[in-house]
Amino acid sequence: MSGSSRETAQFAPRVKGSGVQKVYEQLKASILDLSLEPGAPLDEVSLAETFGMSRTPIREALVRLGAEGLVSQLPNRNTIVAPIDFGALPVYFEALTLMYRVTTRLAAGSRTRAHLDTMRLHQAAYARAVRENDVLGMIGHNRDFHATIAEAGGNPYFIGLFTRLLDEGRRILRLYYYKSFNDHLPRKYVDEHDAIVAAIEAADAELCDRLAAEHAGQIVAQIQRYIAVDRTRELSLA
Repeated sequence: MSGSSRETAQFAPRVKGSGVQKVYEQLKASILDLSLEPGAPLDEVSLAETFGMSRTPIREALVRLGAEGLVSQLPNRNTIVAPIDFGALPVYFEALTLMYRVTTRLAAGSRTRAHLDTMRLHQAAYARAVRENDVLGMIGHNRDFHATIAEAGGNPYFIGLFTRLLDEGRRILRLYYYKSFNDHLPRKYVDEHDAIVAAIEAADAELCDRLAAEHAGQIVAQIQRYIAVDRTRELSLA
């Protein structure tokens, strides 16, 4: 077995049948929890051998992951796990914070009962993941919670941009949960989500803006501190 096959075998059991969805879900989980590190090669032949299927479903799964920004195709047509561009994070954080504020504010003025019900469903799932220290659950339900708020706002451009930013930031969030809290997220993040839902239900746009800005701001500040410490450590070891 090749080196890349051995790496793949560590995170994905053999799958019977066509299994495009299973390949997609298992690769996605391994990318998000960083079992597959940024830049790791994803060889179709090795993956087909590991999953026990033809290359066609492997290729389809990789296309789906590419659409989510989780894998990249190099000029030589090789596929790798998408790198994390830490240098671009300040610009990313600026856009992310703005979208938190804008979408939450808009939701206060146009949310429906159905939107509120969906928010609460995602919030309940997020709270359960926090209680159970289910990191991938936290990441996924957090994404769905905020995407629902964007949908409640009703602006399709903001919905598209914000969901893309949320998807691109899932691995950063994974690092944040681990480096800042060792995957034991404090209850305050659940409480902040609850407060945001309450403000949206009350149609209080100003409060929504403030809560969203605070929620995004403390996450961004914590990640920036982690990156600064990590870079200082690297320079001291150089």
